[in-house]
Amino acid sequence: MNNIRNNRQRPAQAQAQAINLKLWIIATLSAFGLLITILAQANARPAPESFADLAEKLLPAVVNISTTQTVTAHGQMPQGVPDFFREFFERRGGQMPEPQQRQATSLGSGFFIDADKGLVVTNNHVIQDAEEIKVILQDNTALDAELLGRDPKTDIALLKVEIPKGVKVKDVPLGDSDKMRVGDWVVAIGNPFGLGGTVTAGIVSARGRNIQAGPYDDFIQTDASINKGNSGGPLFNLEGEVIGINTAIYSPSGGSVGIGFSVPTNIAKTVIDDLSEYGRTRRGWLGVRIQTVSDEIAENLGLDEAKGALVTSVAEDGPAEDAGIEKGDVVITFNGKDVTEMRKLPRIVAETEVNKSVPVEVWRKGKVKKLTVKVGELEVAEKNGTVTASKVQNGNSTIKELGMSLGSLTDPLRAQHNIPEEAKGVIILDVVNDGPAAQKGIRVGELIVEVGQKEVTSPDEIREAVKEAVKTKQKSLLLLIDGEDGLRFVAVKLTE
Repeated sequence: MNNIRNNRQRPAQAQAQAINLKLWIIATLSAFGLLITILAQANARPAPESFADLAEKLLPAVVNISTTQTVTAHGQMPQGVPDFFREFFERRGGQMPEPQQRQATSLGSGFFIDADKGLVVTNNHVIQDAEEIKVILQDNTALDAELLGRDPKTDIALLKVEIPKGVKVKDVPLGDSDKMRVGDWVVAIGNPFGLGGTVTAGIVSARGRNIQAGPYDDFIQTDASINKGNSGGPLFNLEGEVIGINTAIYSPSGGSVGIGFSVPTNIAKTVIDDLSEYGRTRRGWLGVRIQTVSDEIAENLGLDEAKGALVTSVAEDGPAEDAGIEKGDVVITFNGKDVTEMRKLPRIVAETEVNKSVPVEVWRKGKVKKLTVKVGELEVAEKNGTVTASKVQNGNSTIKELGMSLGSLTDPLRAQHNIPEEAKGVIILDVVNDGPAAQKGIRVGELIVEVGQKEVTSPDEIREAVKEAVKTKQKSLLLLIDGEDGLRFVAVKLTE
């Protein structure tokens, strides 16, 4: 009986051991699963419980920018009335109200990138035309600032202040903006509506936004609350690195609606270095006018996909012409970097070292052609008036005093810009960023119908009118423009 009883217990023990083994396996798998979950959550970088530690660390590096300038108000005349209206009024015996001057102030944000040297980064539009610039620290200490340099194309300015003894300031590092992904957390600190030291948080909403602010648009879009006064302030990642400079918002109301734009630091770094060393930018220049390669154009040129930048004209004696680049070429790589779309090329060229010889690949007549280009300097080309194709071809001409390129009106141009057959004038082919024409809102595709109240039909007639105006020391030239909004008079200042 004992033997029988013992024999019966052995299966029970085996069963218990099996159950224990299963429980051990389940426990082990559960522990392993928990570890995997923890690691996955760590890699997912969840929202921190608080941004307080990060804000406390970064706030001392962010400053308020206060600017002052003298503005002139002419009695009851609307602000911004052109000089030619004033002259017209006075010629007819009218008496203009005496101009009145007043002090105007504006506020913005900025941040220290080098506390030892007192270097502060902000937006160009924050300090533009300012007669006095003050940097206000977190403890309300106000310091006079010197403008080292500014860049309207990227809306960046660099200031310098002398730090008094006993006053401590902190700087923040510039991070790698290219590493930011859509959905990553970001923190904005600034001076919205004059309320200094304001911290907001959000995510990267989009990358590579083109808002038509300049030739190198590649904005980071964020939903972190940005308002008036945040301009020039930093956008941080969770490591406390600046990955963007808050520059603009989209808002029908003027307040934050969750769509803000920041200049990526990978664009800003080169600009800041140039402003610090030279007081101005030194961008690379190729000397071509380009357009987008559409699917239809790619098919006609034998490209397997729509990519690159199609050269529509080449500047006379520019780097591109010297290298053998021709009208109709498609630039597909520049200095070893792929030109995936047209608007990438200006940025790649601009970031290339001046006077450096670099390889370029162009698509020409169904084949890749390899060339070498010695990069020029954009700022020198702009000063000389050769930044765009200055060679007169088919009636086309660049007039640097007006900041635009003009052309004779042809049937292809009418079709391209939807210009009626009965319309007459000289077509605007290009407008220089921040030039006199651009400042007056003149756009590509519009027509110049009259200059100085005289009809014009060719670029040469306008060039002669500009020469005469410069000779007689006129400050501006009255143009009659025909565009989408109909006819309008525009007085464009003449630059030297």
